[in-house]
Amino acid sequence: YIGDVRFAKGEWLGLELTDGKGVHDGSVLGVPYFQCPAGKGVFAEPARLTGSSAAPARAGAPTAVAGMTPEDAEVETLPSREKSADGSVWLGQQVIWKGKQGVVRYIGKVRFGAGEWIGVEMLEANGVHDGTVLGVPYFKCSTSKGIFAKQEQLQKALTMA
Repeated sequence: YIGDVRFAKGEWLGLELTDGKGVHDGSVLGVPYFQCPAGKGVFAEPARLTGSSAAPARAGAPTAVAGMTPEDAEVETLPSREKSADGSVWLGQQVIWKGKQGVVRYIGKVRFGAGEWIGVEMLEANGVHDGTVLGVPYFKCSTSKGIFAKQEQLQKALTMA
């Protein structure tokens, strides 16, 4: 897939990994962009890809993200902020995403998109990853319980006192 997406601004490439671990089946946040086996799809900004048509980068290799080496992908964990830039979202906060409840586990920059992103561990297995995206561990949770969203896609959960 090549084109605009709903989850970020700009042109994105949808890729099916032949080896390595992807994060979806070509659908992201309920929008189908392309089809591939579950856990084999990823999106990347064109500027973050390396390689040439004569010698393409090996699909799924950690070096497919510019500036990363295989060693970086294995050990690097990007640090989370305690609160969002405007202070209205914080680590451990209960939130609602697409009508489902989760807990904020990561706040900050990501390698797959621009700006501030919120990593959420969903209470039920209605997420798309385990906190690791494109080989970068942002937070840890069970398989299919992790999602990333922009702050405007989240609502505060009402808690019973």
